[in-house]
Amino acid sequence: MGAIVFNATTAALMVMMFNAGLDLVGRDTLRGRPVPRAAVVLTALALAGVLTQLCWSGAMDALDDDPARSGWWRVVTAVFLQNGGLLGGAWNIATLAAVAALADRYWGTARTLALFLAGILLPEHLDALLGAGGHHGAAPRNFAGSSGATYFLGATLAAALLHRALRAPRAGTAEDGHPAPGRAKELLLSAGVPVLGLVLWFAQANGHGLVACYGFLLGAFALCLRPRPRPVGAAAPAQAPASAAS
Repeated sequence: MGAIVFNATTAALMVMMFNAGLDLVGRDTLRGRPVPRAAVVLTALALAGVLTQLCWSGAMDALDDDPARSGWWRVVTAVFLQNGGLLGGAWNIATLAAVAALADRYWGTARTLALFLAGILLPEHLDALLGAGGHHGAAPRNFAGSSGATYFLGATLAAALLHRALRAPRAGTAEDGHPAPGRAKELLLSAGVPVLGLVLWFAQANGHGLVACYGFLLGAFALCLRPRPRPVGAAAPAQAPASAAS
């Protein structure tokens, strides 16, 4: 029963982040857009990792992130291996493809890949800094899998949605001065991601929740580095008049 609750709440967190990403990029704007290259690259790497496991019996021993084994590469290669069985592996790859596609739409290819890499490298160091006990659990399956980096990346979308909802103009409010239904939904959905993440961490020691909080914070920071788009219809900066010929 405990495993069912754990998996259900973990999936619920992913559903929240996915819906936050859909609201952020626009549910009706997905068709006709360019192919999300970051999603293609990351999904291809994950599929290549599964193929490597099927063809090489020693792949897990050589490439997972078991702290009992040495190897600087393990923290990266372990992300593209799957150790949750057929259903777990399919879920990890499907959610990776979906979240990376939404992230590519919003952040762009380069930033999405950089944020995914941050989701691989940062959590372990942040755990050590905060005394959270490390990102590995006791079960060997925690030594491999793409879910942690995917949850990290998905949480950056929730941070971006919250930022947009908070900065929405007053014209987007209802007549009574309270947030309009659409904006209120965005606020609840996006803010609910780190809240649920913390609940999962403290109630279940669920690392997905803690990693989602890390991703949310980095997403908020990344917004400060993202170029602010020019408002639609804004006039281009006026150029200085050319000097008259003498």
